[in-house]
Amino acid sequence: MEVEVKLRLTDAASHQKLSDLLAPFHVKTLFQENIFFDGAAAELSSRLAVLRLRFYDLDSRCVLSLKSQPQISNGISRAEEVEEEIEPLIGRACVAEPWRFGSMNSIIIKRLRDEFGAGGESLVCLGGFRNIRAVYAWNGLNLELDETCFDFGTNFEIECESSEPQRAKKLIEGFLEENQISFSNSKSSKFAVFRSRKLH
Repeated sequence: MEVEVKLRLTDAASHQKLSDLLAPFHVKTLFQENIFFDGAAAELSSRLAVLRLRFYDLDSRCVLSLKSQPQISNGISRAEEVEEEIEPLIGRACVAEPWRFGSMNSIIIKRLRDEFGAGGESLVCLGGFRNIRAVYAWNGLNLELDETCFDFGTNFEIECESSEPQRAKKLIEGFLEENQISFSNSKSSKFAVFRSRKLH
């Protein structure tokens, strides 16, 4: 189970201000491209699941993941997640021709067949979006500051995976309030925003 604090920043100015404040704690910046897939008959989305390929830093790395049973409440997100590293070239081939998933020796693709009735050969590409993620080590937390670029606009968010989400959320909120950075609880995942085509 992946448990994350997710807080939405109001605008680009809030994102920039927070980025400046966190600069001394910066660890790395990741350039991510997220591409999503479903079964031809919506076998995954109809059961609150999604298959994602994430490419990092101009295809230096690629991760296949299956997320399911997402819940988000009061700025805390919970979802089942399984991940596998795959070769970026294989990932790109699957984006171009999703039927290629069917020939992969993958625990995730096997699970799609067994649990969801969606063989790799029947998957369809839904498209996706890009994300610039700055990672910070701050007060014992691993903060991720996201600038997510959809084709209909840009979202700004701060995330933190934690086994103590309430404590982490209180720390982050206190820091934002102290520095007069406008924010609100995220109400939906990036994928849900992508599918709805609505930033708010």
